[in-house]
Amino acid sequence: MVTATEIGQLSEECNLWRGALHSFRDQFTNYKDQLQKVAGRQTDKDILLEIERLENQFHIQLINIHDLKQAIKRHNLEIMHERAHKEHIHDDTLAAHENLYDDFHRLEGALHSIGEEFKRFMDYVN
Repeated sequence: MVTATEIGQLSEECNLWRGALHSFRDQFTNYKDQLQKVAGRQTDKDILLEIERLENQFHIQLINIHDLKQAIKRHNLEIMHERAHKEHIHDDTLAAHENLYDDFHRLEGALHSIGEEFKRFMDYVN
């Protein structure tokens, strides 16, 4: 059985994930802005194709960030609801937490990888 203290820790973990995703959203929005500035100066077809590919990646990842943030928010509300009405959390809620943990770390890895691609690209074009 998960205690009230552990329930609080689950909720705090959700808040940390959402905070990290908020930072990633800001970072990727900034990357999009930087890419648009670089795009205006380019004429090379291969560079323009890479800019388009990166813009598409940023768009997709911003959607993924939003969707995961919303899923975590809903999950945290469920945790708080169960905490308010019971002294323990259902096994389904714990399983959902573990799935969100996996989803967060998978997305985090993808975001770091795309960020590194972007930085290499920017070093190349500057």
